[in-house]
This record gives sequence, C-alpha cells and structure tokens, in this order.
Amino acid sequence: MRKLIQALAVIAAFGPLSAVSISACADATGNHGQAQRVDSVQLGARPFYLIEGMDRGPLKDKLLQCRNGPFRKSDFSIGHRGAPLQFPEHTLESYQAAARMGAGIVECDVTFTSDGALVCRHGENDLHTTTNILLTDLAQKCTQPFRPAVSDSNGRIVAPASAECRASDITLKEFKSLRGKMDAFNPAAQTPEQYVRGTAHWRTDLYTGRGTLLTLRESIELNQRNGVKHTPELKRGDPARIQAVFGGQAQYAQRLADEMRDAGVRPRDTWPQSFNVNDVMYWIENTRYGEQAVFLIDYDAANDSILLFDTMGTKLDTRAEQLAFLARLKKSKVRIVAPPIPALLSVRGDRIVPSQFAVDLKRIGFDIITWTLERSDLRRGASDAGFYFDFDPTGAAIRKDSDLYEALDVLAKDVKIVGIFSDWPATVTYYANCMGLK
Repeated sequence: MRKLIQALAVIAAFGPLSAVSISACADATGNHGQAQRVDSVQLGARPFYLIEGMDRGPLKDKLLQCRNGPFRKSDFSIGHRGAPLQFPEHTLESYQAAARMGAGIVECDVTFTSDGALVCRHGENDLHTTTNILLTDLAQKCTQPFRPAVSDSNGRIVAPASAECRASDITLKEFKSLRGKMDAFNPAAQTPEQYVRGTAHWRTDLYTGRGTLLTLRESIELNQRNGVKHTPELKRGDPARIQAVFGGQAQYAQRLADEMRDAGVRPRDTWPQSFNVNDVMYWIENTRYGEQAVFLIDYDAANDSILLFDTMGTKLDTRAEQLAFLARLKKSKVRIVAPPIPALLSVRGDRIVPSQFAVDLKRIGFDIITWTLERSDLRRGASDAGFYFDFDPTGAAIRKDSDLYEALDVLAKDVKIVGIFSDWPATVTYYANCMGLK
C-alpha cells in the first residue's frame, strides 16, 4: 500500500505516466530502492501558469497555441542540478524530476570523497547546507564543526552560525549514508538542528522526505535509463586534497573522462564543463570528450563585467584582454562557452536586448549555453530578483514572474543560445517544444 501511495503522489505531481519499467538504484542507506525509468514527459502546471500571466502579445499568443502539446525531451532544456526549485539538488529524486519535465540533458556537478570516488555535489565543501550531515555522527569529521551564531546585547547577529563539511572529509560509504536536503542554512542558529533549516520561502521542503545521494557513475546510469544526456561539471576543490587524492588537477580532469568512458558515454552525448580553462583544454587535447567541452564564464554583477582568468590564473580585466583571450581559445578548438544570463542580456528602455558581450561571443564564433532560469524569485520582478536578473536592475522589462519568457525568447532568438540550465526544466521544455528547438 505504501508503494501505491508513493506512485499516486508522483502521478499527482507530474501528470499521468505512460508505461514504465523499474530499475534498481542504490538509495541513501546503501540498500537498493526502485527508480522508475522515465518514458514520457509531463510538464505540470507551472509553464501554463507563467504563460497565462504574460501580457498580451505575439509571444504569448504563440506559446498558448502549443498548450495541448505533444511535449518531448529537448537538449535545449538542461536540468540544473536536476530540478532544485522544489527537489534537493543532485539527488536521484531531483534528476528523475528533471527527466520527467523533458530535460534532454541533466547536470551532475562533480566533486570527490576522501577515497577518490567522484560524486554529485555542487561543491567539495557544501555538505553542511545540502545534506543532513550535521545531524549525524559524521559531523565530527567536518573540516569546521558547527559554530552557533553570536549576537550583541541588542540581539543583532555579529557572527552568523557556520560550519564546513566537505565530501573529501568522508569516504564514499559514509557519503552514501547521508540524505540530501534543500540547499539552505539558518544564520541565526544556536544548534545544528536550527542550522539545517532556512529554506527560502519561495522554495519548499515538501519533497525532502527522500534525498538519495549519487555518484557520478550512478547519475550517468540513471540518465542512460531515462534517455537523457550528460553535462558533468568538474568543480574546484582544495588543491592540496586534489593532489593527495588524484595526484594533481590534470589527473582529476582525467578521472572524470575515465568515468564517462567506463560508463560507455558517447562523446556526442556529453558536455563536460569547468570554470577552469585548463580542464577544458585538457579534455580537448587528451580525451575523446573535448569536442563538446564547455568553458564556464563567471560574472561580476557589481561591476557589470565578466570574470575571466587565463591558463596561468591571471585575471583579465579589460575588454580587449578578455576578447583576445577568448579568440585564442576559439582557435584552440574551444567551441562552447557558458556565461550566466546577466552577462548576455541588457535592457534598452523597456525592451530586453542582447548585451555587447553576447554580440562579441557570436562574432568570435562560439556556441553559447547559459545559466540559470527559475533560480530567482521573480514575483516582484527583476529589481528584487538578484544576480540572475541583474541586467534589469530597475525592473523596466521584467516586472513579474511571467516575464521570464520574454527573457528566454531573446536568449533563444537574438543571442541564439543552444541551451539553458533551469531549476525547473518544464518551463524551458515547453518553450523549446513550442519553438521547434530540439
């Protein structure tokens, strides 16, 4: 009866399922649970809610014409850490949700345990905010144990609560004993129980009853069962620990390629990523997986400038330096770059337009992927949404959540991106299907 109730809950969340087959996948306790192969796409209510809230115009009319589907997976729709708008990121449950919502590609951010296993976490040092480690005996192994918040005599916090727990603090067996949670913490916490709370009010803890942590290999196998492609991102880590565990950064990058090779991943089905340009160049020069390697580019919202470092780690500050370096990368067979949304868009009056940087990247000849949609609370528009909509600081163009489709339309049609990460892939899958993006 319990399994029947769980199955009905899935149907209620994502719509009716077509025939599914059952595959075994290790759960967070090390036992084998049941992972249903995703054979159909269900978008749920959110895309329709957003489209119905748009202002009248050609884009809304076009999107409404597609409301009856059919909807299929699209490589344009990339599951950012799965579907972490509502599911704990980088978990079996989050990846399954992304596949059901039609993400053609799902991301595993790759870090490592103390015994050298490659696992899916956004960073080497995020277990204290993304798992229940502080509530387990493994808390004693954390790099920095929990420290309660310190307040002054008026009750103002002068030092927020803190902790640092790394995947590299523990073994794979210990890692698999943890449960994923929504990425959040309470800065005013006086106890570990208080610290692990703090989920943003526009997200939810409704789907945190299970949070099955996965290795990179398990995420690949899950994607393969679901007919989904891969975009593993090699995350930065403590250089001393990378040296001790792998022998150096190049060996760390090679391990990711080895893992994909050993899992039978075809080069055309994967987009390995890194913010470290040397990882990208290593894959191009030494592995089968370099042709679609993605160089991630960060952005400094405060100064409205990209953050770019050359192969020696030197920061490139001027536009001339940045563009010259990017042109050299293109000649070195880097085909795909991935800056965040605010680096690619600008506002002219109340219209969203491509940024100058977007124009420069297309002129150089790059394919462009961008990040991250549905990672902001847009209910009050861009002026209150933070980093990802910093291109519209006054909310002149993005005045409400439904306007995100206006931004997506400019990214697709004018910037001509080839894919976009989203915390709720259904939103992008709807658009991609409607616009004929494969």
